[in-house]
Amino acid sequence: MIKPSLGDRIFAITIYIVLSLILLIVIYPLIFVLSASISNPEYLLRGEIWLLPKDITFDGYVKVFQNKDILNGYKNTIMYTVLGTAINLLLTVMAAYPLSRNDFYGRNYITALMVFTMFFSGGMIPMYLLIKDLHMLNTIWALLLPGAVSVYNVIIMRTFFQTSIPNEIQEAAAIDGCSNIQTLLRIVLPLSAPIIAVMVLFYAVGHWNAFFNALIYLTDRDKYPLQIILREILIQENMDEMTSRIDEDIIKHMMQVEGLKYAVVVVANLPVLLLYPFLQKYFVKGVMIGALKG
Repeated sequence: MIKPSLGDRIFAITIYIVLSLILLIVIYPLIFVLSASISNPEYLLRGEIWLLPKDITFDGYVKVFQNKDILNGYKNTIMYTVLGTAINLLLTVMAAYPLSRNDFYGRNYITALMVFTMFFSGGMIPMYLLIKDLHMLNTIWALLLPGAVSVYNVIIMRTFFQTSIPNEIQEAAAIDGCSNIQTLLRIVLPLSAPIIAVMVLFYAVGHWNAFFNALIYLTDRDKYPLQIILREILIQENMDEMTSRIDEDIIKHMMQVEGLKYAVVVVANLPVLLLYPFLQKYFVKGVMIGALKG
């Protein structure tokens, strides 16, 4: 084993210091939000919460699960995420597989047209008019269909199919009598677990955090996702802070909203944090293979 030189040791120490600082910057907001969600809101308003919680209370979480709007938004977000991810994954596979086949005529031209849409779009107003003409305003389809396919994800999956699944396997399946659909279902997809896990994570996180389309296209409060409810809580708190009349009722209300805000943030992000560890190994492998090769 070669003994590291002084320069190598200094470089390694520098790397550890830089990575530790980055880790601190990334993890501190998470710890702060968690601590704030179980702290007495009075200390939050005073700005006394920096890292560890003070006067631990779970009133914020109790209010979260007692609030019908939050629970309804949570249910809607789960529905939008599951249904939207299923649609996204189906359409992405249907687009990526033909584009990965060498015998598909015109695949380069189709890919170029799809890439063109990544840089140029009609804009928000034409999109709103289109959704209105299709009678999808105030429906769940206004949230799911306009962004049903991500060109970036299609390219990643196409690259994975091209570089990770040998053509010889597909040719052997064709010789054995498999149609293109059978080859996709029986050969390609079973060998594509890493990239499928990546796509599920990408699409699911996007749907879970989405709020802008709901803000534009939805008017029925019963269809609001959780992120819209959280936005209302934040706006309500800011309006209270700007109120010139400060009395005990206002202060009490601000304390309730402050505690509720951080509890909702924790509850809203918990499913994604729980999902990632199970998909981590597929996520890393799929991104490396799908993005760096080809």
